[in-house]
Amino acid sequence: MGKKLTGLVYRIYRKSAGHIVISDIIKPHSKAAIAELKKAGVDKTVMLTGDAKKVANQVASSLGIDKIYSELLPADKVNKVEELLRVKLGKAKLAFVGDGINDAPVLSRADIGIAMGVMGSDAAIEAADIVLMDDDPIKIAKAIKISRKCLRIVYQNITMALVVKFACLALGAVGIANMYLTIFADVGVMILAVLNAIRCLFVNEEIS
Repeated sequence: MGKKLTGLVYRIYRKSAGHIVISDIIKPHSKAAIAELKKAGVDKTVMLTGDAKKVANQVASSLGIDKIYSELLPADKVNKVEELLRVKLGKAKLAFVGDGINDAPVLSRADIGIAMGVMGSDAAIEAADIVLMDDDPIKIAKAIKISRKCLRIVYQNITMALVVKFACLALGAVGIANMYLTIFADVGVMILAVLNAIRCLFVNEEIS
């Protein structure tokens, strides 16, 4: 009887020495990445996750994410993306970022699938349109800026080539264009376009 009473008293008066919390860690630059995406022109950020609602809401509020869908299975993520694709406006594009094998179906369904290359699964990398060889989420906004800069250079080359060639054709039609002008409209424009395209090599440095 004495031993039982001692054990009972011990269980009543013993105190907790601590506790262990197991949870995912938010990447260091995640909040800055969301801010940079909004600066780059991303209208709405949405989080699709299989995590519990409480955890998802906490993460989303700390990062500044606009909309949260939690406790989703892989098929549920695809359904949500389908829903977002139906309600998007005009020429807007839907991009999805993921790194797990469960994200592969969504990456292939989105307009633009972006996989995180270092920690990403092979299935996600194969399904994605863009693979970032860095798990830093801030590189997503940087990739958008680089692509826009490169596209501007491409459009510059196309516009320059068309303007010069149509001008040469017009001058040739009225008998003003000579051989030197036609050579410039062909070879000269090509050289100028190549020189302008070389700027793409330095886009990364300009954005940095």
